[in-house]
Amino acid sequence: MQTFSSSSHAPTPIMVERRFPLDLQRSILSIRELYETGKRQRWIPQKDIAWAELDPAAWPPAVLEAARQVWSRRAWVEYTGLAETPALLIRFCLELDRESDPKYFLTVRNTEEAWHVECFHRYAKALGGYLARPADPAWEPVLNRTLYRDALNAMQSLDAYVAVHCAVEDGLELELYRLYAGNAREPVAAQILQKALAAKERHAAFGWLYLEERAAQMDAALRQSVVAQITAWLQEVAFAGYHIPSLSSTIDTRAESAAATLVAEAGLGAATPESEQQAFRDYLASARARLGELGLALPALRHPVLGEI
Repeated sequence: MQTFSSSSHAPTPIMVERRFPLDLQRSILSIRELYETGKRQRWIPQKDIAWAELDPAAWPPAVLEAARQVWSRRAWVEYTGLAETPALLIRFCLELDRESDPKYFLTVRNTEEAWHVECFHRYAKALGGYLARPADPAWEPVLNRTLYRDALNAMQSLDAYVAVHCAVEDGLELELYRLYAGNAREPVAAQILQKALAAKERHAAFGWLYLEERAAQMDAALRQSVVAQITAWLQEVAFAGYHIPSLSSTIDTRAESAAATLVAEAGLGAATPESEQQAFRDYLASARARLGELGLALPALRHPVLGEI
């Protein structure tokens, strides 16, 4: 079973390419349309965001400091995709008989992730300076992910990987970005987050569409493995505060919670810890029902802050 620890440095077994026969026909039209939509909606961060409209002088120093923390962390999390998505694309290409549509889609996804990182970094810099690492070093092992290795690992089921990270995890990200975009009154933050939200909708749709496409082919052992891996991700990553800092039960998150609250109140594109936690509860209930329809029964879990979910 896949692990989520960054402590292991054992060599990662990688598949040997078997390219032929190379089938490039459209087979999952819904995913091919996500690719086409992404191409049509391409944009340029330098030109399509009205950076000149940002006036940092409109906010007191405490708000600016909080905002640069929130937006820097946003860049750290999004940066995960810069390594993960190419690895996932390679894995799809290495597996014989995998459909062409996800391969095309992932090329666009990675470009969108780069645009997001660029914008989050620039916005944090404009608010007083981008932070290159967390103030509390305890966050670094939480934020350092091994997804690129997990995606390439020949011992890892690709279908299970997509279920965990492209469906469940990207679905959670989408719900959080709905909160952030809905609470962005500052024009530049609003523009950035609306662009990101449109992409996150496609990213989450890809994961769930592909999971639905493949679920019928899963045997009992693979279904059990998928459920176990989703459960492990929830307990070891989501509950550790990767996406929602206030969920961590091992790190003092008062600074992150205070910063998020200040930024949310200022309309700079954040959400309070309470609203993030509620979004997580609601999303997990929805995801559990959706997984159940695919024959993937996610068990009830207990969290120190959220209780049983």
